[in-house]
Amino acid sequence: MKVLQILPELNVGGVETGTLDLSKYLVRLGHKVVVVSAGGSLVKELEASGAKHYTLAVHKKSILSIYKLIPLLAEIIKREEIDVVHARSRVPAWIAYFACRRTKAVFITTCHGYYKKHFFSLVMGWAKRVIVLSNVIARHMIEDFAVPHERIRLVPRSVDLERFKYLDPKSKRKDEFNVGIIGRITPLKGHLHFIKAMARISRSVPRLKIWIVGDAPASKEAYKEEVQVLVRRLGLWHCTEFLGTQRDIPGILAHLDLVVLATTTHEAFGRVVVEAQASGVPVVATKVGGVIDIIEDGKNGLLVPPADHKSMADAVLRIFEDTQLAQSLAENAYIKIKEKYTVELMVKNTLDVYRDALSNFKILVIKLSSLGDIILSTAALRALWQKFSQDNYKISFLTGEESKDVLLRSPYVDELMVCDLKNNDKGLRGLWGIGSALRKKNFDIVIDLQNNRASHILSYLSGCVNCYGYDNGKFSFLLRHRIKDDKPPIDPVTHQFRILKMLGIDLLDNSLELWPSADDIKHMEELLNAQWLSQAQKIVGINISASKRWSTKLWPQQNMIRLCEELGLRDIRVVITGTAQDLAYAELLVSSLKGAKIINACGKTTVNELAALIKKCHVFISADSSPLHIASAMGTPFIALFGPTDSRRHLPPGKNCIVINKDLDCSPCYKTKCRSKRCMGQITPEEVLAAIDKLIK
Repeated sequence: MKVLQILPELNVGGVETGTLDLSKYLVRLGHKVVVVSAGGSLVKELEASGAKHYTLAVHKKSILSIYKLIPLLAEIIKREEIDVVHARSRVPAWIAYFACRRTKAVFITTCHGYYKKHFFSLVMGWAKRVIVLSNVIARHMIEDFAVPHERIRLVPRSVDLERFKYLDPKSKRKDEFNVGIIGRITPLKGHLHFIKAMARISRSVPRLKIWIVGDAPASKEAYKEEVQVLVRRLGLWHCTEFLGTQRDIPGILAHLDLVVLATTTHEAFGRVVVEAQASGVPVVATKVGGVIDIIEDGKNGLLVPPADHKSMADAVLRIFEDTQLAQSLAENAYIKIKEKYTVELMVKNTLDVYRDALSNFKILVIKLSSLGDIILSTAALRALWQKFSQDNYKISFLTGEESKDVLLRSPYVDELMVCDLKNNDKGLRGLWGIGSALRKKNFDIVIDLQNNRASHILSYLSGCVNCYGYDNGKFSFLLRHRIKDDKPPIDPVTHQFRILKMLGIDLLDNSLELWPSADDIKHMEELLNAQWLSQAQKIVGINISASKRWSTKLWPQQNMIRLCEELGLRDIRVVITGTAQDLAYAELLVSSLKGAKIINACGKTTVNELAALIKKCHVFISADSSPLHIASAMGTPFIALFGPTDSRRHLPPGKNCIVINKDLDCSPCYKTKCRSKRCMGQITPEEVLAAIDKLIK
């Protein structure tokens, strides 16, 4: 595996130490490691371990600087053939996020802090996997940054037991009692409360020594002076040492009897706690953030309220006076360290996150309407499933409210997502809301089978880089991978597979599928049995309707009546299908027939029940509308009546099908309204009857 870690600098600190530890162990395990930072004192040690370092100014909080560094980082990713980019801070994360969008690398973040709810921090939740150091940070990212729980991975910080050696507390307790606070000198670390606590115990601990390890950043020099003034004012200067930044923390801990963590705000984890516990040093810590994951109060450490110097003083004094308690806390802490916080375990868990991100991919297919088009997409869905199901890909399908029932039982769809662009999700606000929901899913591939403006916008709003669809001028510039739609006269399934070809998927099977339930089949059997249908009788289904817009697709009523009467004379039962809106037309048709007993199923079936009904038919007849696609999916022989539309572009696949259309000068015209309707009117009942005979035989 080839891993790139990116962080602001490589100087002393928890983030830097974690990066160095992970890099060393990954190299030992045979992985390629690249680190990008602005440089620092740890670069030589990093490179000595076998990792490679690139120096870029990724620490600068400048939009212009971030923009300039994106192509540079992308070039490094390509040159080193990186699989995973692991960002450990916000500025580097912004650079890495956009660089990954230009490459094939997977973007991962680690949240090392309790970030303020600010736009600048959002990028830490945009990764395919978001590593958190504690349960507190996990809840923070879920609740405040809307990161889906499924993308969160808990990987606590670790301690290298080869460097931090356990020393029995009794062996170190001499005349002096050494208490240390380790960390940057900033208000968040609570140094003022620590000093006040030390002042309270100084009379009870005559040989008290106070070690302040760490220094203040340039912006916090005034706070450091405030701490020093307080030390003098409380009369502790003679027993307090400001040691500044120290590289040899194990050496410091070897001389300490107690470590105090006085942080006043949420601590993401508390590395100093586990380092002290690994060294056999008892810990008193404020009850903040990730510290509560490490310390069980009274068992492996003592917890006190933040900014409460009295409680802190009492806890320190308790450990000073009770050597048996100090011994017990240290021993219990070391047991937990070996169980949960070793470097080996951290590396294993991090590698598991990398492998998980590289092996689990999510595909989104967008097909919003119409019902017939959704059915036509089942061949593409099956091909996608056959291509990717063995590689831990999950397929989601976004469709409209009116078409969702088609795919409810599809074995090729892992997640069915439904939107309502006509009502609840109407307009730009609706599209933005759907896009927000899609972004949370973090899709790796989006396949736009709808190919209209709304679907292209949703593909882009999903945040996925690899969006596939047609270049048709309808905002298709939003898609990264597109093929020119020159509207060739090819069937609709082949037309969809031109998009899949970009993913290396060929059209090998164009058959459609539907999945009616046992209840759907039973309901249709009951419907037919109630009409005194004998087992010997053949059934012909006729769809009498089309879309409201397409009145030009309708076959004339008088032709339909003549066909039904002729079928009745042959003892062939006719089932008419349509929507509830076609009931008046259906009743008129039934009342006009004298020699045929029609089974009226208009408005009496769901999509899947209609599929079960059409399956019972020996032949099904329909104009260019969704029931024609249902017949194709159910394997029922069908007769397709085409007029204003082109059968070469809209005919569903079928082994036993006959197309009837008239080659007129004006057709196909694609007009939804027409005075003459000659194209459909010239299709005679005799032609349809001859086709029925042919298919039945």
